[in-house]
Amino acid sequence: MSGTIGSNIVRHSGTIAETAAGLSWTTAVVTGSTVTVEAGNGYFINTTSNACTVTLPSSAEAGDQIVLVDYARTWGTNAITIDSNGLTFQGEADTYTVEYTTDGQSINLIYSDSTKGWLPLEDDVAADVPIRGTQKAIFAFGYGGSNVSMSNLVNSSGVVGSDVTGVGTARREIAAAGYGTDKAIFAYGNTGSVSSLSNLVSNSGVVASDTSGVGTARKTLPAATYGSDKAIFAYGHNGSTYVSMSNLVNSSGVIASDVTGVGTARDNLGGAEYGDGLAIFAYGWNGSSNLSMSNLVNSSGVIASDVSGVGTARRGLAATTYGFDKAIFGYGYVSAASSLTNLVNSSGVIASDVSGVGTARWDLGATSYGGDKAIFAYGTTGSYVSVSNLVNSSGVVASDVTGVGTARGVYNGAAGYSTSA
Repeated sequence: MSGTIGSNIVRHSGTIAETAAGLSWTTAVVTGSTVTVEAGNGYFINTTSNACTVTLPSSAEAGDQIVLVDYARTWGTNAITIDSNGLTFQGEADTYTVEYTTDGQSINLIYSDSTKGWLPLEDDVAADVPIRGTQKAIFAFGYGGSNVSMSNLVNSSGVVGSDVTGVGTARREIAAAGYGTDKAIFAYGNTGSVSSLSNLVSNSGVVASDTSGVGTARKTLPAATYGSDKAIFAYGHNGSTYVSMSNLVNSSGVIASDVTGVGTARDNLGGAEYGDGLAIFAYGWNGSSNLSMSNLVNSSGVIASDVSGVGTARRGLAATTYGFDKAIFGYGYVSAASSLTNLVNSSGVIASDVSGVGTARWDLGATSYGGDKAIFAYGTTGSYVSVSNLVNSSGVVASDVTGVGTARGVYNGAAGYSTSA
């Protein structure tokens, strides 16, 4: 390894390794989509034109150091992804997606040992942890002429699998969200009457049997991940009236009791995670009109008051996170089926309408997959469908893909699970 040697120590292996005082900076600014780095060096990484995957050395010794710097303050637009090349990163296997997405960020990585591997010694600008996107997803439950408990798994490439006979009580108008970073939970819904049952999903995509629910039984509600490893169910209809209550889910999948909600009571709205551990609920139906209002959720699961919405008021739409820190609301019912979408930036601001791609429909599901992408699937046009539409990491919705599995709608739930591809 080349570079200035300073303040060195001789390790028991007999090799002389540079300390921080001997760090050597590469003279060429990295502009490519990939770069392989070496210990003892600092790198200026310019992602103005594209994202960049940084591959760390395949072997390392305690004290090895690598520094990465956002050369053009563009990591917030085009992130860097860390490939730990077979070694652990903060104690996690390199199957995790590790991204840094803050403009002007610099990362000082130090290798510790085989247990914890590479550790960020310093993270200037913000103390962000790596963002871990779920790789796989699951659609489950719903209605296709009768309530069902079947599920369909989605692989890390966005391919929807065939029907899997479900576990638990068949129901529709159900909600789902990821929790614990790699698992999911389905809860509430309509079995013929409103329900507060829940079903956990393992990081292998296996749906567990019913758990007696906590909180007010209700249907047609949304759910979202928040705080990176927790979930929140909110709003809905209790069988007689619209509600604005919420129920938090901890990182072990345990649902807490009702919290009196903030904002307009409604149902048939969407919910999704955005930013760094934040969430947003938006749109819906209050019993007399479609709505375009939204409510932000902070990293502690507290719902904020109503914000006047942007975009066409509608109900029966779906929402999900994409691109690690953004969200998308799509489809729904206006005065007829719609394929409109609205993107949400990393600050929780909803953008104006984008003319949709694919079959206009409502009462569908949506979830993230592949770390930074998303998928809308199923729903009704007046007739139940099993089409899906993939969403890339820039929030662009692709054309219809003929679905696999039983066509269904009426709020079949969907959520991401598994951080392993």
